Amino acid sequence: MDKQHTAETLRTRLLEVIGRTGLSRSAFARKVGLDRSTLSQLLAPSAVRLPRVETLAAIAVSEQVRVDWLIGLTEQGEKGTDILEQSLEVEPSGHSPSDACLARWRSEALGYKIRHVPATLPDLMKTDAVLDYEYRSRAVVDVDQRRAHTQGSLEYQRRPETDTEVCTPRQSMVALARGEGLWEDLSREQRRDQLDHMIRLSRELYPTFRWFLYDARAVFSAPLTIFGPRRAVLYVGQRYFVFNSVAHIRILTGHFDGLIRMAAVQASSIWDWLAELRDTV
Repeated sequence: MDKQHTAETLRTRLLEVIGRTGLSRSAFARKVGLDRSTLSQLLAPSAVRLPRVETLAAIAVSEQVRVDWLIGLTEQGEKGTDILEQSLEVEPSGHSPSDACLARWRSEALGYKIRHVPATLPDLMKTDAVLDYEYRSRAVVDVDQRRAHTQGSLEYQRRPETDTEVCTPRQSMVALARGEGLWEDLSREQRRDQLDHMIRLSRELYPTFRWFLYDARAVFSAPLTIFGPRRAVLYVGQRYFVFNSVAHIRILTGHFDGLIRMAAVQASSIWDWLAELRDTV
């Protein structure tokens, strides 16, 4: 394959990659760490000279495509575009594969924003009584190990370089206060203690931990976690579905950001809202 053909292929596929991002050429250059002039040279119809390996690598890493696809050596373009299904049994204990994966994904995302929609309450905010209440009836769960996992999540969040946003339905907090639904057998004292605990931690951890409440009548979300730009994980009860492609992560990030835009309770005032709710218990 001659240089001219390779340069033409690179130009065509690079334009395709830029088009998928929806960014201008200047914005795309900033995103992948290139000078605008370098990108313009690559896209010039008369260009024959191929870019340095470092330039191709920067584009490939940023956009999750293969270098050999960019220059026409393969027709298989994106890497990680398949959904990677991690068939993990629901064993929420320190010895479970799910906890090991979650801890690893969280560690790998350090320095990036983590976006999280929990299945019930944020794990790091659960009291021991609530952990016992949720998991004692599950024979596969070691509650002591689950406490250790929760404590590890809290210790992680207390690190200054963390950045976490959490969204939960406002109605789920009201149900907790009233002892309804999932919480119908949780005592009044335990519910008050749980709310006190969340009030205290939401104040302490802000602003590196920002908790928003959305209106479940207006919008729905399944439990999910987005670990920065690296992966998004959807929890479906018995399995985690792990998305590694840029396109999938962007879609789920857009969904999460939509929850925040529609938040009925903002992170900067959630402790006051919870305090008012606590007084109703």
